[in-house]
Amino acid sequence: MKPAVQSLEINPAGEPEANGLRSFLKVKNLRGHGADCDFPLVEHVSLIRGTFNILLFIQPGISIMKALVRQLFVLTGIALLSCSATSPLVSQDVTKSILKGSDLKPLGRFAVRDGQLEMIGSAMHFGVAFEGTEITLITSTDPAPFGYLQYELDGIYQRRVRVEQQAGSIKVTAPDSGTHTLWVYKATEASSGPIFIREIQGQSLKVLEVPAKPLMEFIGNSITCGAAADPSEIPCGAGSYHDQHNAYMAYGPRIARALNANIMLTSVSGIGIYRNWNSDGPTMPQVFQFADLKAGSSRAWNFATASPAVVSIALGTNDFSNGDGKNARLPFDSATFTRTYVDFVRTVRSKYPKSKIVLLNSPMVSGTRNEIFVACLYRVKRQIDASFPNDLPVSVFLFRAMKARGCGGHPNVEDHGIMAEQMIERYRQLLDDK
Repeated sequence: MKPAVQSLEINPAGEPEANGLRSFLKVKNLRGHGADCDFPLVEHVSLIRGTFNILLFIQPGISIMKALVRQLFVLTGIALLSCSATSPLVSQDVTKSILKGSDLKPLGRFAVRDGQLEMIGSAMHFGVAFEGTEITLITSTDPAPFGYLQYELDGIYQRRVRVEQQAGSIKVTAPDSGTHTLWVYKATEASSGPIFIREIQGQSLKVLEVPAKPLMEFIGNSITCGAAADPSEIPCGAGSYHDQHNAYMAYGPRIARALNANIMLTSVSGIGIYRNWNSDGPTMPQVFQFADLKAGSSRAWNFATASPAVVSIALGTNDFSNGDGKNARLPFDSATFTRTYVDFVRTVRSKYPKSKIVLLNSPMVSGTRNEIFVACLYRVKRQIDASFPNDLPVSVFLFRAMKARGCGGHPNVEDHGIMAEQMIERYRQLLDDK
């Protein structure tokens, strides 16, 4: 049933002028709206002016107010349209019971495909507020058979959740029926395949904006991904390589949380500067520009999506690797490493001209190799600083060597905590320095 108008008042604010009618129509007590609705007739000036001129031409002796009253039925129709639920003049309820993946405001490497949010990079995340005791995520993976998400509820980390390839649901339960916030992170990395958020179901859902905080981007390899760090559910040696990923607990996100900063990880397991763990490529300089961090991808990454205050580069561990011992592996080439690293930092600088850049060694590289590694990093720094004398100088941060306790020689969750503690004060200074 259409809402009925109980009364209409036309309240003139003066005589019409050549540029339009300066009056407004008040529609009172529209059933189904529960409130009066005012709208300026100037929004409909073309219709009213046209009707008004015709009336004056045909019946010049009729007053302006009488002419307007005779157009009551026309204006009533306009009023009903203007006071409908889609009118910007009526307050709107911004919450929903269903959100599409494309409605979300993500941070990290992502894409939107067919209304779904494609979570690509490690620690890529989004937030939603809801009311009540539960919220449901409709998810899938493709082409990977599975992946992992992890989440915070009301600012407290909860757990990892496995996502299967076929469409399924993840239900998050809150302890009470109040208003809650949920932040969802991708635990696995880009090379494990994307996780799709098809939709979110719940009560009074509201998309959370990315907080207005400085952004820190960490570029790196499996260590930066948080790979092989968490055997708490599936022990080392069991399951697949991605079963122990925990991006949320990696050193980068830990630093960001400690410094109240936003986080973005651009990282791939096994990747290097001029060669990878067991192959010649594709290396990070060859995939950095693509959204999915895959060489030859048709999807370019939009670097305007984010503007990091600090960019941290932790690459080189795999360049120093001996590989699997089966494939031929030449000795480490410091000249090629340095030259390629300089070119990559130039690329990063071109994408983020105002960012502070930090070069990291690796806690997994020690002894003579670490000495060579550090010497290369300082050569990179000197060349970049000389090339960009008006820009902020590049920084170098050196980890202390550690005996990693995770799977396959990687740092575990506790080791990542130690790494983060070493770095927090240095990165605090970088954020504080203007």
